[in-house]
Amino acid sequence: MTGALDDLFGGRKDEGQRRVVPVMVPMPAPKPYSYAVPVDMHVEPGSIVQVPLGPRQVIGVVWDEGEENRVEAKKLRPITLAFECPPLKPDHRRFLEWVAQYTLSPPGLVARMALRAPAGFDPEPMVEGLRFTGEKPDRMTPARARVLDLAEDGLSWTRSGLANAAGVSASVIDGLVAQGVFETVFLPPRPIVAAPDPEFVASRLEGAQADAAAELLDEVRSGRFSVALMDGITGSGKTEVYFEAIAETLRQGKQVLILLPEIALTASFLERFQDRFGAKPAEWHSDLAPKTRERVWRQVATGDVRVVAGARSALFLPFDNLGLIIVDEEHDPAYKQEDRVFYNARDMAVVRGHIGGFPVVLVSATPSVESQVNGLSGRYRAIHLPVRFGEAELPDLHLVDMRRHAPARGGFLSPVLIRAIGKTVERGEQALLFLNRRGYAPLTLCRVCGHRFQCPQCASWLVEHRFKGQIQCHQCGYAEKTPDACPECGTFDHLVACGPGVERIAEEVERHFPDARTIVLSSDILGGVRRLRLELEAIAKGEADIVIGTQLVAKGHNFPLMSLVGIVDADLGLANGDPRAAERTFQLLSQVTGRAGRSGLKSHGLIQTYQPAHPVMQAIVSGDAHAFYEREIAERERAKLPPFGRLASIIVSADSRADAEAHARALRLAAPSGLGISVLGPAEAPLALIRGRHRFRLLVHGKRNADMQTFLRQMLSNAPKERGSVQVQLDIDPQSFL
Repeated sequence: MTGALDDLFGGRKDEGQRRVVPVMVPMPAPKPYSYAVPVDMHVEPGSIVQVPLGPRQVIGVVWDEGEENRVEAKKLRPITLAFECPPLKPDHRRFLEWVAQYTLSPPGLVARMALRAPAGFDPEPMVEGLRFTGEKPDRMTPARARVLDLAEDGLSWTRSGLANAAGVSASVIDGLVAQGVFETVFLPPRPIVAAPDPEFVASRLEGAQADAAAELLDEVRSGRFSVALMDGITGSGKTEVYFEAIAETLRQGKQVLILLPEIALTASFLERFQDRFGAKPAEWHSDLAPKTRERVWRQVATGDVRVVAGARSALFLPFDNLGLIIVDEEHDPAYKQEDRVFYNARDMAVVRGHIGGFPVVLVSATPSVESQVNGLSGRYRAIHLPVRFGEAELPDLHLVDMRRHAPARGGFLSPVLIRAIGKTVERGEQALLFLNRRGYAPLTLCRVCGHRFQCPQCASWLVEHRFKGQIQCHQCGYAEKTPDACPECGTFDHLVACGPGVERIAEEVERHFPDARTIVLSSDILGGVRRLRLELEAIAKGEADIVIGTQLVAKGHNFPLMSLVGIVDADLGLANGDPRAAERTFQLLSQVTGRAGRSGLKSHGLIQTYQPAHPVMQAIVSGDAHAFYEREIAERERAKLPPFGRLASIIVSADSRADAEAHARALRLAAPSGLGISVLGPAEAPLALIRGRHRFRLLVHGKRNADMQTFLRQMLSNAPKERGSVQVQLDIDPQSFL
């Protein structure tokens, strides 16, 4: 067998004989394609190569040997180029295969997620530098003397680095080069980030934090796979605790991946990391410049980058020696990708740790029900932080019954909340108003004829964004200028906004508090991520009195002066049939109210609700998270919903409603029997039209040990092939039911 592998991947060969290798290309193909290897080229499993595919040249990965690839080399097209970069490691390739099999996705599309920085496949160019030759200049000046003082130790410098360090202009350096005082040398490219130092700052953990850190260190030092679930109330110091696990992993010479749900907004996290380790981690997210992404990819593969803080796609980076994954805010829905390859990064992080044989730490103040069950059952090691760090205390929470404390006509803030905001601002402290709805109003209609503005491509209303002067669809992005007249009846000045968004709440706040400094935080803010980061920094510095924001304000931010949190419409997330609605509402409201009082100020939270007796509202205001999870787990178990059962979602879409419905019904009839799995539907999806495509949903439900993947493969195999505009979309373990 060894000889066969040698022949296949670069060992023995007859003179002039070409080898054959399987190559996974980034296309929706079910398996690798076979290619011939030129005689003078060396490749091995994991090598990144360029190959011809039809008339194009594409990037691919040399895959592991399979019987299907035993084809005569003379009948195959050759590999065009083998890149000079480290090959994808065996555990990484196994991980990619596992993701493909679990999600029922083409392996090539999964491999594509590991190859998203093509310019990073080639070595970075060397940097031109200078080194002192020992020669002296014909004339010494104070500027030249400063340069020579720095360079006489024989170390190499870049031209700009030496000029800056000596405090001279580049022309001084050029003059010394012209006289032979310096010679040109070539230096390796600079690291994208400095190496973190695990000893940069000594640990200052106490009590429960120290105990939790000790438990995590046990997992890291064991050198084997494990999963720890660390939950603790907001402000309990979870980040500082897992920093100790990171430090120990770095001492072992291994790399660390920290997954964050909103990396583009977490500048404060990067600063906290730098304060602890003396350097920032490398970032990985969609807002990075292409050149930066390529350098990060390359230096992760070579091991030069030791720590990456990234969004869910960072899970597919080609780490050289990964030794720990941290999934912060593990409950966050942002970890679920719902495009092309549908996967949950939290769950796939656990899989990657299992395949690689290293620990994974899940962190949250409000863990998902699935993780809670795993912690209670002993499958995960449960670590709990019950108190806030230092002198900080949780906010005093109260429900505001909107049936008794109704807002003024045309308003959305109760008198109770308005008075609390006024007192907070008078004390020089900050108030946060939370409403998980972007824009000014979710619906605009005509008071004369009743016309409602709907997206022409989707089954959703157009949301007014008054700051931009537009009405927009939040499903497909369609936008048009806010009209002056009704397009149906032509009446001017009779369009009315229905319901509030954050912009409308800001308008109401400015009427009540015209002198207060108000900031609106929303993901569609003008100026994008850079503007958001500046706004968050301003809030942290106390440069705002009242903050109005959507769910992004719940993402672990630390606002020292925040002493009041007001939830404008706490019932919003409960008004649909999503089986996760109660869990999501509890998590979101708990996270938002946790923004108050983190620096020791006495703080309050006011929750406006029309359902004060609802179990979610009672659990939040009482602080009894245990009772909420106990009830939610019991309901899931009765209904055999995850984690006590398995779900898969099938969305059939087409340009015509009839085609989508017909194919969905054919799929239902193709479902195999006898596997203990049932199919519900088809029925029109709650969002029945998106981007001009009609959508029907089937929901597949089975027991916890059901072989969902085999069932779905058989179902798709038995069903008619997709024709015309029909598309079928599979989602294993769905998070969204729209």
